[in-house]
Amino acid sequence: MATTYHAPITTNEGIEDGDVPAVAVTDVHKSFGEHVVLNGVSLAVNPGKTLAVLGRSGTGKSVLLKLIVGLVQPDSGSVSVQGRGLAGLGIDQLGAIRKKMGFLFQHAALYDSLTVAENVAFPLEHHRPDMPNSERTDRVQQLLAEVGMQHSPGKMPADISGGMRKRAGLARALALEPEILLLDEPTAGLDPISSAEIDDLVLKLKSEHHVTSIVVAHDLHSAKTIADSLALIDEGCVAMEGTFDELKQSNNRFVEEFLSQS
Repeated sequence: MATTYHAPITTNEGIEDGDVPAVAVTDVHKSFGEHVVLNGVSLAVNPGKTLAVLGRSGTGKSVLLKLIVGLVQPDSGSVSVQGRGLAGLGIDQLGAIRKKMGFLFQHAALYDSLTVAENVAFPLEHHRPDMPNSERTDRVQQLLAEVGMQHSPGKMPADISGGMRKRAGLARALALEPEILLLDEPTAGLDPISSAEIDDLVLKLKSEHHVTSIVVAHDLHSAKTIADSLALIDEGCVAMEGTFDELKQSNNRFVEEFLSQS
């Protein structure tokens, strides 16, 4: 599956050199009522690297991504993107940061009233209104081809499978050529061949265009294929972070059990 993704322009030399993490989460706590979701989570991913976040269902992995994109605010702790803290930012400032990030929601979150192509075009229409219609159409066709959806531009979300909706959501996440990708279960609902194609796309974006990715994953094979490091979340805390080989050598009971059952 070929991709013609365009490399983002980086103007901060320190960020390009990797001196500043692309994303840093520091001692973040988040509760909903009495339910503690995150309990002092600290993670960082450097520019051009991929971090996979794994753990049992309901351990706050998706909430972590929403904190990074500013959809949810932490109770305490801090989140920064390319060295800039999100706390206290106005709507316009937060919007400028979000333009640098592509976010694939867990269930794709497509607009039911729009076709697949219209869903992918939506961020271009909203953030790049001066783009000529012909250029926008070409860009949408390119994105759909990259995720294997080139034959379904006119279909409605209700008429395609969950896996196809996920692929369309990924195409939309790539529309603005983001520097950072936040992917929530990108291969869930996909067959093994399609899953491998999505993994290959993430790897290509990293190797050729220095795209940074944080991937919430359930598939350990996919995670170890695409990620430079993996973080295992247990009871709201990071049980361990490291390479797959480092995790395999861990004596942490949760890490051992997770790897043995995955």
